[in-house]
Amino acid sequence: MKSSGKVIGKLLALTAAMIMVLAACGGGDSGDSGGDEAGPFRVAIVAPSADNDVAFTQSIFDSVNRVGESRDIEIASSTGLFVVEDAASALRGYAEEDYDLVIAHGSQYGAPVEEIAKEFPEVAFAWGTEVNTFGLANVSAYTVRSDEGGYAMGAMAAALSEAQNIGVVGPIEVGDAKLYVDGFKAGAEAQSPGIAVNVNYIESFSDVALAQEAATAFVANGADILTGTAQMVVGATGVAQSEGVAWFGTQSNQSSLGADIVVASQVYHWEVVLEDIIAGIDEGDLGGESHLLTLENGGLEIEFNDAYPLDGAIKQIGEDMVAGLKDGSIKTGQ
Repeated sequence: MKSSGKVIGKLLALTAAMIMVLAACGGGDSGDSGGDEAGPFRVAIVAPSADNDVAFTQSIFDSVNRVGESRDIEIASSTGLFVVEDAASALRGYAEEDYDLVIAHGSQYGAPVEEIAKEFPEVAFAWGTEVNTFGLANVSAYTVRSDEGGYAMGAMAAALSEAQNIGVVGPIEVGDAKLYVDGFKAGAEAQSPGIAVNVNYIESFSDVALAQEAATAFVANGADILTGTAQMVVGATGVAQSEGVAWFGTQSNQSSLGADIVVASQVYHWEVVLEDIIAGIDEGDLGGESHLLTLENGGLEIEFNDAYPLDGAIKQIGEDMVAGLKDGSIKTGQ
């Protein structure tokens, strides 16, 4: 019996020592948050195409990753969701999982964003490209003055074109796509009155074959410069590559689509607005405002392809246009 008592005494002493060690290491009561650190900011992205589309969807992923360079971000995503009903299911799922920010990256997602945001008032949503927050305090909208970079690149394209013939492959005549096309055309015509700027809206954001068809027709009709916007542009850039025709890109940096044909790209830096949205969420403000990317606020940037042998005088035309658009001395007309 004495031996048993000694063993029990030793066990009690060991247990007490372990409790003291755990307490010293912060392993005590989970309710004591004095030494706890906040976890990563959880972002969910729902988008219509692949995250490496070198266009619209990649622009949001690149931007969220840039935000992640200065803070801890955890990203979940559902991509390739052109069907709105499928996107709605994904959005609802992320809301149910209580993500800190749910991004619906597509103007076609408005109806499900409005419906689901009402059901989950404690979850922050952001969607674009749009300005409508539906009057909801937990919805942020974001959009872009894509006509600005389009205008500057249109001017450069007109100066570069020997044939004075440019082809523009558009998707559907809405949103930032229409703004870009209109801005590009206006910039080209301002630089070179009388230049032919032909536009073909193929009525699809994703049909690569139709984009290829449109670009082929432009080149056959004498175009020596091409541009376009949306996920389907890989069809058009493939034609530009095979025909040796210069290309101006938008949404993401498209230099990877042809180092010898891509002159410059207008890049969407959504992190400019995402950082504001996330800072608000940190302080308990879940949304209710519309945000805008411009050249002046750094949300838009013309990124030149260093591998393309662009004449310095033509590059200067673009840089002068950007400066004028920033200070308001140049207007796109849009």
